Amino acid sequence: MSSDEQPQNLESLLQRLEQAGEPDQPVTIECMLQVTDERSFGALLLIPGLLVLSPLSGIPGLPSVIAVMVMLIAVQLLIGRERFWLPQWLLRRSASRSKYDKAIAFLQRLSGFVDRLLRRRLTFLTSGLATRLNALLCMLIAATMPPLELIPFGNSIAGAALSVLGLGMMARDGAMIVVAALFFFGLVYMTSRLWL
Repeated sequence: MSSDEQPQNLESLLQRLEQAGEPDQPVTIECMLQVTDERSFGALLLIPGLLVLSPLSGIPGLPSVIAVMVMLIAVQLLIGRERFWLPQWLLRRSASRSKYDKAIAFLQRLSGFVDRLLRRRLTFLTSGLATRLNALLCMLIAATMPPLELIPFGNSIAGAALSVLGLGMMARDGAMIVVAALFFFGLVYMTSRLWL
């Protein structure tokens, strides 16, 4: 796949993410974004979703940082930007190469199964006004992430929701958007239980 093509599924995105950064050096969020297509809202959502879904979500504070990243991306989508901007303090956040490689390997084991589920269907949920509604859904998912840090790996469901939403946008699979909405209702339930 050439660097000009947008990733279309999880396997193609993970192949790019494997190349992020330098060997034996920490991998920054900026390095991850550089190897993906900055115009692809789906890919930009999928990266933070995968980070929170993977074992990296156990790093204290990472889900809250990812929540800020998702909020910034979603707001820019709402105002119609074609390329996304993130602040340097966020782009410099990093994970050790060993933890990053383990997370990518974990996700690659799932990619074949996940990609077989993707189809072009219900495409009206992935374009036009629906894109902005999806951005609002991202913001709502991100809002649940800081409180869920109180539950060990509680943000895995938020990571799954963002990942499924990102995949749906990349592959134009509206069924994945519906699944992401269902994950969101699960997040609302989990968050409400923290306060009861």
